Amino acid sequence: MPAERTLILLKPDCVQRRLMGQVISRLEDKGLNLIAMKMLKVTSALAKEHYAEHVQKPFFPALEKFITASPIVAIVVEGLEAIKVVRDMLGATSGLKAAAGTIRGDYSSSRQMNLVHASDGPEASAREIGLYFKADELHAYVPTLTPWFKADDE
Repeated sequence: MPAERTLILLKPDCVQRRLMGQVISRLEDKGLNLIAMKMLKVTSALAKEHYAEHVQKPFFPALEKFITASPIVAIVVEGLEAIKVVRDMLGATSGLKAAAGTIRGDYSSSRQMNLVHASDGPEASAREIGLYFKADELHAYVPTLTPWFKADDE
């Protein structure tokens, strides 16, 4: 099965609460490869492009204000079923509804300030990675530990 890629954004609340290291550690502990990472400030234009399907919705102004309020960390991870694995690790959108043991369940108590964004499917992943990274900023590699994370036939 080929590796899959997904975009993860450590949102302003994650950065401000200094939870970046905990989130990154959990991704690495799961065996996902971080193949790109950078800190940036989301502009209003980027927010509108990223959340294009929500721009006309009544909650968008608050979302835009939140996502542009502080730097974020954009990450691309690669691994088997990475999209589903990451979304399962994050938990439900609302931290109040997310199961204990998930990132949101352990660290969030809000629907909007839920620490982390992750792409919800292959098409969204490809589109979102392209918003935050150029092709030459992605650095795929095979860790020497790979044989210890999965069987050869997986």
